[in-house]
Amino acid sequence: RFQACVYFASVFQAMSCGIHYLASVFMAVTPNFVCGIPGNVSSVLFYNSSESSIKDIWTLWTSTENYVVVQLENGEIWELNQCSRSKREVSLDLAYEYKGNKSIFSCSDGFFYDDTKWKSTVVTEWDLVCEREWLAKLIQPTFMLGVLIGAVIFGDIADRLGRQRVIWFTSTGQFVFGIAVAFTFDYYSFVIARFLLAMVSSGYLVVAFVYVTEFVGIKARTWASMHVHAFFAMGIMIVALVGFLAQTWWVYQIFLSVATIPFVFCCWMLPETPLWLLSEERYEDAQKVINLMARWNKVSTPCKVTELCSVQQDGLVSDRMGDNDISSTKKHNILDLFCNWHMARRTITVWLIWFTGSLGYYVFSLSSVSLGGNEYLNLFLIGAVELPCYIIACIAMDKLGRRNTLIPFLILSALICVLIMFIPQDFNILLILANMAGKFSIGVAFGLIYLYTAELYPTIVRSLAVGSGSMMCRVGSVVAPFCVYLRSVWIFMPLLLVGIMALLSGILTIMLPETLGKPLTNT
Repeated sequence: RFQACVYFASVFQAMSCGIHYLASVFMAVTPNFVCGIPGNVSSVLFYNSSESSIKDIWTLWTSTENYVVVQLENGEIWELNQCSRSKREVSLDLAYEYKGNKSIFSCSDGFFYDDTKWKSTVVTEWDLVCEREWLAKLIQPTFMLGVLIGAVIFGDIADRLGRQRVIWFTSTGQFVFGIAVAFTFDYYSFVIARFLLAMVSSGYLVVAFVYVTEFVGIKARTWASMHVHAFFAMGIMIVALVGFLAQTWWVYQIFLSVATIPFVFCCWMLPETPLWLLSEERYEDAQKVINLMARWNKVSTPCKVTELCSVQQDGLVSDRMGDNDISSTKKHNILDLFCNWHMARRTITVWLIWFTGSLGYYVFSLSSVSLGGNEYLNLFLIGAVELPCYIIACIAMDKLGRRNTLIPFLILSALICVLIMFIPQDFNILLILANMAGKFSIGVAFGLIYLYTAELYPTIVRSLAVGSGSMMCRVGSVVAPFCVYLRSVWIFMPLLLVGIMALLSGILTIMLPETLGKPLTNT
């Protein structure tokens, strides 16, 4: 009972990580737009359609190459493109085609935006289009950079100061910085606030994994660690729902930030893990937590810390008497993951799987709103498909083995990437189903690699291996937004890259050993 309460309280807040990681898909969307113009518009011409307002032509807009012809109240006629405007020298009659002289001007008077779907986004708020478009494209990569740095910083702090304090700070920080983002006054303060939000969100997710693992018993550990991802996916589904309901970016951000406020009020009740307290030799505090667990779970004879300590002391004595004294006292670093060709090949393969899993996960998620149809439903389904994926991953890991599950799902995700390229773009339902299948298969691989990495390496470098793999995962998440932007070069470029990486990872995984039912190595 105690472990269940602690687990569900901790993973509930993991939803907010999923929320903030994917919030930019609707917050930083670029609607249709044309160059602004000084003066009042009296009539608008778009091909053969004549309207009284620019707002009325957005339903007819089909391409960024289009332009709008407007006539002002003073009789001037202008052609409005997306990033420039031109004034016709001869203003005789309002016609779409014009062969005469034109004076071209920059968009110094702002832009007209299509507000039929989104009343306001950060792009429309600060005109992040045309020559400022690169600023909009930096929003998600800078967030992911904060994720990378936060994972490193808070992972280290949690080892020094304890899991409980970091969970307090990061969960409160998610709420505070989440609200702060909504009240930023310019682009740069917005990016800084989002960067800090990314750091605390990432810090929480990393420490929550450790926290629940240290509380949950061995029998349920695989399922418990895998389903932290499931709550992250539920956060993605919440983004889709809130995006549908709130069409102003700062209202949307506030709603997302208050979604997990109950946890902020109750997180101070979460105890420190006994394992960390024992490692810090705070035996009395560890005993208090163990007694609390015993009362909740109705255990009449709780475990005594003194007994645990005597077992640890005996273990240390036997280690010192054995032949492993040098290896146990030696300080290990990342070079130990490349100490021979056998280990180096294993490390490169594992790093590639971490990178590919993260890259594929975010490419499928971020691309879902560009598939056509209802973008809110697309993102909701992309999040929902993860829920059964982790159940299947857990069953397959225990029945088929780690490697035998990883190889087919990596190769399947590569094949799905190729399949999507042959689906016509107007087949929206088929495209969405194929993307869901791709997200499903890459999700299985992404969820499995955490445990598989821990089992592939000996105790003396296990944490180092998982930590370095996690770092490659963060690199993949930083690269993913740039990969998605390659759609402007060729619409299938992101899928081609993910497919190649997944196929390569799947082939290299064949050389890894199976770890199911094998004892963990120590040296």
